[in-house]
Amino acid sequence: MNRRQLLIKAASLGLAPLALSGLSRLTTDNSSLIAPAQATIGSARIYPKVTNQGVDLGAYDPYGDFSAVQGVKIEHLFLPWQDVELSSLYAADSYAGSRGRRLLITIEPWSWSGDWKLTPRQLRDAVLGGKYDETMASMASIIGQLKTPVTLRWGQEMEDDSGRFSWGGWAPDDYIAAFHRFHRLSRDNAANAKFMWSPKGKKNLVDYYPGDEFVDVVGLSVFGLQKYDREEFGHDRSFPDLLQPGYDVASKFGKKIIVAELGYSGDEGYVKAWAESVTAHHPQFPLLTAVVYFNDKEVHPWPGTFGLPDWRIGQSVVTA
Repeated sequence: MNRRQLLIKAASLGLAPLALSGLSRLTTDNSSLIAPAQATIGSARIYPKVTNQGVDLGAYDPYGDFSAVQGVKIEHLFLPWQDVELSSLYAADSYAGSRGRRLLITIEPWSWSGDWKLTPRQLRDAVLGGKYDETMASMASIIGQLKTPVTLRWGQEMEDDSGRFSWGGWAPDDYIAAFHRFHRLSRDNAANAKFMWSPKGKKNLVDYYPGDEFVDVVGLSVFGLQKYDREEFGHDRSFPDLLQPGYDVASKFGKKIIVAELGYSGDEGYVKAWAESVTAHHPQFPLLTAVVYFNDKEVHPWPGTFGLPDWRIGQSVVTA
């Protein structure tokens, strides 16, 4: 069971799409919408601070914890490009639009089905060989009809060769060619969409840059785990500490930067410090325009014994 498999039948909800909260997981069959599940465990619900200092707050929010939070500017969705009911995007559009939010849509070039069997090489060859051209065009044709401003984030964290993603660790030239293909087919069918190139933040991210004409904004991933900090570094690390290395490399392109995936977990003091800091004005990050909280449990184990951290609001305060 992964982070995007909380599906229930829309009929059993008795709710119209606009009433759904936390519409961040899209349906993977023809009759399901995403459950507005509410997290009920845990007492300390510390939200990232909403400010008017130029750093917007967004959320990937499958549990609906941010549904009524005023000032949230970005609604983040994840969807695969196989085994997904694209008409659910219309409900997501209504949900975001009714709250004055714009959409960030992460498109992952694989299926979330347990039957997915393509190796990284097979996926690369299929993408570059045009097997998924119709898929990309079909997705973009729906996205092009949405009323909410949309930014598309395709094939994230591509420089991470840990094996987490089938497209992670491709040769840079292959990834760039695939990104160009996605950009062209999407631009032809969703002319108003913007495009995010979103590495993890490793030093070699520069090798995968698709070029200025293909990128409107750069995304990064930043996660703070107090237990990891203390055992591996001997002290707590702050949001600026963890953003700085990736920012220093990515800022060389001169594009606006968004932390597209943000999470933190630790004791109450650690979480409060991060919550205050992530949207604060940091003069060393002049290109940072937004942070997007990842309000879910981790799905890929951290190294060693750190397991699957829980970034969810109400769950992220733990004993370090």
